[in-house]
Amino acid sequence: MKEYLLAAVLLAVVHHMCAAPPLADKDEYLFKTWMFEHNKEYGLDEYYQRLQIFTENKRRIDIHNAGNHTFTMGLNQFADMSFEEFKKQYLLTEPQNCSATKGNHVKGEGPYPDAIDWRKKGHYVSDVKNQGGCGSCWTFSTTGCLESVTAIATGKLPLLAEQQLVDCAGAFNNHGCNGGLPSQAFEYIKYSKGIMTEDDYPYTARDGPCKYNPQLAAAFVKDVVNITRYDEMGMVDAVAKFNPVSFAFEVTSDFMLYKKGVYTSKECHNTTDMVNHAVLAVGYDEENSTPYWIVKNSWGAGWGIDGYFYIERGKNMCGIAACSSYPLPLI
Repeated sequence: MKEYLLAAVLLAVVHHMCAAPPLADKDEYLFKTWMFEHNKEYGLDEYYQRLQIFTENKRRIDIHNAGNHTFTMGLNQFADMSFEEFKKQYLLTEPQNCSATKGNHVKGEGPYPDAIDWRKKGHYVSDVKNQGGCGSCWTFSTTGCLESVTAIATGKLPLLAEQQLVDCAGAFNNHGCNGGLPSQAFEYIKYSKGIMTEDDYPYTARDGPCKYNPQLAAAFVKDVVNITRYDEMGMVDAVAKFNPVSFAFEVTSDFMLYKKGVYTSKECHNTTDMVNHAVLAVGYDEENSTPYWIVKNSWGAGWGIDGYFYIERGKNMCGIAACSSYPLPLI
């Protein structure tokens, strides 16, 4: 009997040693792996704080991905951040109300192509950039659009200076790392007679003194075209016929951890007064009978679909048609 009990105890010990680790241990192992992948380091107190946030984000992702949604979420570079922290660092913290935008885009008649992607039409779209911990998305939307417009007109794709807009465009109701709007940034470039390259005016991800040198201007704006508020077909018209288009929309918490698929939301608003992020529509398409925009973001190529995302088209999702615009280049 003693031999039998000893064998049973040994079997239980071996089983315990070989069993899968508790869920909490799995989460911590995954967190450490994620830290290594993203070159993250923390002090002891912050480590456990970030681990808790990471675990909560992971559980939210798992619940979302187990449901019936048109997009999936994933553990990206923001997985250790709460949405409140994320908003302060990456979104427009100054209220942006584009309700005063007047439409001067002259919409033509269709038919329009079923799909278009300016990345595939030529060397017209620059690589995805990274705004860092500065709410300067509006500058990247602006430069991305003007880069494309200039390339389509001249055949040469410039890389333009977001930092110039951060530092110099304040008189046009922009606020550097605290936000702004592409339409207002285009107006600044028109008034200031140009924008420099990012090599001549490097990006620092923080507010600084204006160092614009007009003699080094590399791209110019002749006029600014605003698409009529809420006219999403006007956006289709512009992207299909002319060039990529800048727009702003409202980011809510699930978008922070977007991975792939067509983003939709029941949390966001579709009005002009709630927009908090500016991006660039480079085309549109359809997936499983759901039309969507192809959108270039400014959170690096490791976020989303190689730095891009898809968002449902035709419903003014999250206010994407609230204030869209593009510049006419001065060649």
